[in-house]
Order: sequence, then structure tokens, then C-alpha cells
Amino acid sequence: MQEPVLTLLSIGANIGERNENIKKAIDLLSSSDVLTDIKSSFLYETEPVGYREQPWFLNVVVSGYTLIPPDILIGIIKNIEEIIGRKCREKWHEREIDIDILLCGKLIYNDVNITIPHPRMHERRFVLIPAAEIAGEIVHPESGKTIKQLLEECTDKSEVNLFHK
Repeated sequence: MQEPVLTLLSIGANIGERNENIKKAIDLLSSSDVLTDIKSSFLYETEPVGYREQPWFLNVVVSGYTLIPPDILIGIIKNIEEIIGRKCREKWHEREIDIDILLCGKLIYNDVNITIPHPRMHERRFVLIPAAEIAGEIVHPESGKTIKQLLEECTDKSEVNLFHK
């Protein structure tokens, strides 16, 4: 029998009901048994990366266990984004919700739809700060470094602030 895999997801939103959309995403991941034993970081308000002329994001990282293979998991995640109301826009532009797979255990996976580990997670404080909060000792399967080590070495200077309602 296959063992559940510890999986890290980054969830963000910068338009619409940001906080509610993130909560809804976590609820859908949990209620559909996509992830079990979910842990969530605090919410962080973060400046946009890439296209900067847009509202700031709310970001969170969640961890949980899944039995779902990545090629199916990405489809489920895209469906959850659609349910919440994500519209198709240019890359790095506004999003009602955005869910990215950061890590799936020690898996290194690449196809046309998904790359795991996330190829830019080590470059982004808005991912590493909340990830280190809940899973700092997890080892990145390509670099061999913990998430805390990746955060210490990250050169990203973008602002990441604890969100207070």
C-alpha cells in the first residue's frame, strides 16, 4: 500500500475577498480529502513579484498528506481555483486565488503541467517565510537544504509582513 506523502502548497490571492478565498481553498482541500492533517502558516501580506503594478497579496503555506499523484493533484488544484473564481490573466498578474505545489515529499517531477519542487520557491521570501514557520526542517530534494537554510540564503528583498485583519 502506498504511503501518504507530505506535501507543501503555497496559496495566495490579491483581488476579491483575499482572506475568504484562501480559507475556502484550504476548506476545499481538506473536505475533499486532497490533503489530510493540514497545518497552516500565519497569513502574510506580501508585495507583488514580477508584475508590480497590482494590489499586494495575502499568502499562506499549508502542509498535509496526500495519496494523489502530482499529475492528478494539479488538475484538482486547478479545479479548486476555478470553483473559487480564478480568471485567466497574464502571468504574474492579479489573482482571485493561486495554489502552487511546492514539494511532495522527496519527489522530483517534471511534465508539461507541473514541476516539483516548485522551480522558484527558493527565490521567494513570500513562500519561504511561511513554509519555514510550519516545515522549516523539511529538506528540498534537489538542493539538499532545509527550508530554513533556503530562507537564510534567499536574496529576495521583497516585503513580507504578518497580516493583521
